[in-house]
Amino acid sequence: MTSTEDIKNKEVINIFDGKSMGYVSDIEINLEEGTIEGVVIPSPKNFFNLFGRSEEDYVIKWENIKTIGDDVILVNIETFLE
Repeated sequence: MTSTEDIKNKEVINIFDGKSMGYVSDIEINLEEGTIEGVVIPSPKNFFNLFGRSEEDYVIKWENIKTIGDDVILVNIETFLE
């Protein structure tokens, strides 16, 4: 079983182009349904997360996550904007 702490701070790699998207800073959870909605990657403008979550942060939907490994999370996103 994987905990939320296991997911945070892992590097996210997009298998569509092989590029690093950044590191998970937070997780979005739907409390009403008890499901994980996605993982949050800070935008380059908000990399150090000094002021909390920004509207410019990237949210990777849970259905786009292909696997969670020991060191990285692999996702498949065709239209990721840098």
